[in-house]
Amino acid sequence: MGSLSLFLVLEVVMFAARTIQLAAARPPTNERPACEFFQVPKYRNEPGCASLGCRSLDFVCDGRLVQVAMTLDLRYLRGTVAAIHSILKHASCPKNIVFHFISLNNSDLSQNHCGFEPVLRATFPFLRFKVYGFDQSRVNHLISPAVRPALDSPLNYARNYLAEMLEPCIDRVIYLDSDVIVVDDIRKLWAVRLSKLSIIGAPKYCHTDFNKYFTDEFWSDSGLSSVFKGKKPCYFNTGVMVMDLSRWRAGDYTRQMERWMAVQKERKIYELGSLPPFLLVFGGNVTPIDRRWNQHGLGGDNVSGSCRGLHPGPVSLLHWSGKLKPWIRLDSGEPCSVDRLWKPYDLYKHARKEKPEEIHSLICTDIELFTTEATENTQTRDFFPP
Repeated sequence: MGSLSLFLVLEVVMFAARTIQLAAARPPTNERPACEFFQVPKYRNEPGCASLGCRSLDFVCDGRLVQVAMTLDLRYLRGTVAAIHSILKHASCPKNIVFHFISLNNSDLSQNHCGFEPVLRATFPFLRFKVYGFDQSRVNHLISPAVRPALDSPLNYARNYLAEMLEPCIDRVIYLDSDVIVVDDIRKLWAVRLSKLSIIGAPKYCHTDFNKYFTDEFWSDSGLSSVFKGKKPCYFNTGVMVMDLSRWRAGDYTRQMERWMAVQKERKIYELGSLPPFLLVFGGNVTPIDRRWNQHGLGGDNVSGSCRGLHPGPVSLLHWSGKLKPWIRLDSGEPCSVDRLWKPYDLYKHARKEKPEEIHSLICTDIELFTTEATENTQTRDFFPP
């Protein structure tokens, strides 16, 4: 066995042992609060990172910060916490990242005896962040039923309003979905420069049939489909985007997206919830970002949620877009192989305890997965937190 394979075996065995030890320490309970997480240690900046000093009320305006925006939803809180954990773990300057979290104003957290801010403070004591309330009445009248109910959540549309919600001093931001894991330094994504005419940057997939994202009624109406005239639009996933908020504000792109959503209410021109308005407004004018920054589709399709493997190529970000999320499949005892890559970042105190035979399966499956796919894609050891 080569040194790399031996290293992988030791890493997975140690992680499995930690999993059993932590699970054994958890008190049995029939009700598992969604807001109880283990606290992470303080992550320190590497030499050469800018020194930002103490926090202040205007700390979010410091131009040396990496700005990251995410939504906070009780149903996806476990995923959000894991995503934050992964970002801090792999960042060269974790203290120089500020998170902007968007939650609904009428959050149901009170029913679970917790609040977002206390949970985040307890889990990440040194995290720089702000929580913003999103008024869902701004979009409720514009939302049309999608192919699955989860896509109808008002929070899926919160990214459309980031330019209005965040402080005017913030001129760009990285938007991330809650079902991602970052296994690279987030500063590399932050360093992406958008072209002069682009408002957003994202990994593009031009081999995908773009026509399928809109209905026949849309394509048959030249008054609608002419929006793409003279352009070469490609599919892009809105779960990972670098956004220029200054240009967004100047072009009032939120109003443009709302107008398309209003057309959708009357004409049914698309099926996929919050994605098509982005395609309509920005399709053909997106700065391409290396696809390593969105290995998406790991949650399966929008119907069955079947298992999928990693795409060929290097990996910097794993994205469980699709019907099923890794924590759901792990707790069911029937995870996909790629879900094992998410598990080491899971801080949830009441995660399902692995059985001995499942631990054995985890080791065998992961070694095969890592040595055949991840070893070619990135440094395999980066998938594991300390």
